[in-house]
Amino acid sequence: MEHTMNRQDKEKQRTILSRVAALERMREPELREQWRTMFGSEPPSCRPSVLVRRLSHRVQELAFGTPLEEVKRRIEEKRTALGLDDMALRRGRGGRRQTGTPVVGTRLVREWNGSRCEVTVTADGFEFQGRTYRSLSAVAKAITGTHWNGRAFFGLYKPGTGQGGRV
Repeated sequence: MEHTMNRQDKEKQRTILSRVAALERMREPELREQWRTMFGSEPPSCRPSVLVRRLSHRVQELAFGTPLEEVKRRIEEKRTALGLDDMALRRGRGGRRQTGTPVVGTRLVREWNGSRCEVTVTADGFEFQGRTYRSLSAVAKAITGTHWNGRAFFGLYKPGTGQGGRV
């Protein structure tokens, strides 16, 4: 079935295309001002190309609307039906975890300055001393007070190999 655009749809499409083209020509300060206007908040710290891409999406959302609540509801239904947790959605395609990330429930143990440090991998990140951290590097920093590669600190791979895989 061939879709025919009416005059109003064609005009809306031309308007959207011209607004997106204008965004692509703007400098960073102008893009940040557009963000404030279109979102009513401060723009994130990111490259101008990312701002252009997100602002372009916003132009379309404003023109055509977005069934955001409907989309969220359908995602939640699918997630529940498949038995996926929130981390599965954040892992990306196929529910794959980052290479070398231990499975939920894994306990990582490291001795540091005479103390035993035990970390449990959870669905939300990594638990250490009753607090949840988003990354092993954050846990390592909490333990040592300095920045460490968390996977190296806990012996999940040898630093300097350039591979980032397991030992």
